[in-house]
Amino acid sequence: MGLAADTPVGRSLPQARSGRSAVEVARLAAREAGRLIMANVNRSQVVHRKGRGDLVTDVDLAVERSVIELLAAEYPDHGILSEETSPHQRGDGWLWVIDPVDGTRNYASAIPLFCFNLALCHDRQPALALTYDPVRRESFFATRGGGAWLGRRRIRVSQKESVRASVIGMDMGYDDERARRLLDSLLDLWPGMQAVRIMGSGALGLAYVACGRYDLYIHHLLYPWDIAAGILLVQEAGGIVTDRDGAPVTIESQGIIAGGPTAHADLARLVVGTPWR
Repeated sequence: MGLAADTPVGRSLPQARSGRSAVEVARLAAREAGRLIMANVNRSQVVHRKGRGDLVTDVDLAVERSVIELLAAEYPDHGILSEETSPHQRGDGWLWVIDPVDGTRNYASAIPLFCFNLALCHDRQPALALTYDPVRRESFFATRGGGAWLGRRRIRVSQKESVRASVIGMDMGYDDERARRLLDSLLDLWPGMQAVRIMGSGALGLAYVACGRYDLYIHHLLYPWDIAAGILLVQEAGGIVTDRDGAPVTIESQGIIAGGPTAHADLARLVVGTPWR
């Protein structure tokens, strides 16, 4: 499943300077990002450490430069927010949000769980989402009102009705105290679920909720580039995403709960208001 899927597109998305659609530009960015990522598997170099386990590689920077160059040329009036550089802020309400390699710790260790993540937002609300896994050549894509897709296949969230029936995805993040409280909460719930999986990529975790591979996903410390695409993917796949307190989610929400409507409600009933935050 590559990047050439013929899927519905949002009618109100802005056209690029070259005449391409926003969807075409996003797919072009993902294709080039995937090429750079896969060309350098097992050859990337760590250039900076932001904290324990929180790395920046030369490939993160190369992908980011390439994608920012493309977006700035095609949409000179749009803002750009990317993980590794300062935001390029402009004033017309459109904002591209980029994670060049989500799951860098995995990537640097040659663990094949990482992706390129891109969203186009208007007034901070995601309107287009693309999460591309170059290892499996899986493109998770959504536009506001156009549904969510994996390649050419429309996807839906799981219809599991409870936490007990669910496979729960989670990730630890880089706040040790929040991660400890999350683990304590899962220990309190255990064994009242089918399984727990730790992937190491929040973007892929949300994409897996959107296509029903995970029934629920929890994370306590995320950033806009981690979740902007995933919020729209899950919503367009019929799911629910809230912040970790159960309030409406935004791209600035630091923690999230995502899943099918009934399982999400069951998890919120069990954990919201407890010390897990």
